Amino acid sequence: MACPAGRRRVLKPGRPVAPTGRTKKRRLPSAPIAALLVPMSRPYEEILDGASLPRSAPGARHETICDRLHTLMTASVANLSGTQLLAPRTKVQVSHSTAICPDLALVTVATGKLWLAVEIISRDDHRVDTVVKKELYEKIRVPRLWMVDPRYDNVEIYHSTEFGLQLKGILAGSETLTEALIPEFQIVIAELFTAQKTAN
Repeated sequence: MACPAGRRRVLKPGRPVAPTGRTKKRRLPSAPIAALLVPMSRPYEEILDGASLPRSAPGARHETICDRLHTLMTASVANLSGTQLLAPRTKVQVSHSTAICPDLALVTVATGKLWLAVEIISRDDHRVDTVVKKELYEKIRVPRLWMVDPRYDNVEIYHSTEFGLQLKGILAGSETLTEALIPEFQIVIAELFTAQKTAN
C-alpha cells in the first residue's frame, strides 16, 4: 500500500528488501577522511524499499577501524583511474527506492556502480548489516563485500557468484586482508583491530 504524501515508512528489522532496478548514473562525492569521520559520527538514515531505516551513531572503535581502512584505501586506489573511493557512509542509490550507506564503498567511475562494499558491524545494531543489508548486497550482486566484525576481530570476505554471495574466507589475527583488484591494498587483521594509542 502506498504511503501518504510527505510521510515515509519506518522499516522494522527483518523486513524483506525489494529487488533492485536500474539507477541514474552520477558521480558520488569524495572527501578528506579526517574531515568527515567526526561529523558523520551521529545517527543516520538508510532507505530500503522506500522505507526509512534509522541507524545508530557509530561508536569510537567503529570509527577508528573505518579511518584505518579509508586511509589505506585512499593510498591504494590513487593510481586506479577507473575506481572512486567514496567518503565514509556516502548514500549510494542502488535502485529507485533503496539507498544504502556503506562504511566504505568503491564504485566504478564510468558507471557509478558499487563494486566493493565494506560494512563495519556495530554490536547494538548488527542484524541490519549481517542479515538485511547482506541480503540486499546479494540481490544487487555487488562483486565484493567485506564484513568487518569488531565483536570477534575478524573479517568475512564475500565474492558474488551466479549462485549468490560466496564466503571466500574469514580472516583473523596475523592473516592479511588483500584484494587482487587493488594490488596495493593489504593490512594485517590484528593491526586493523588494534586499540588506538592515547597520548601521554
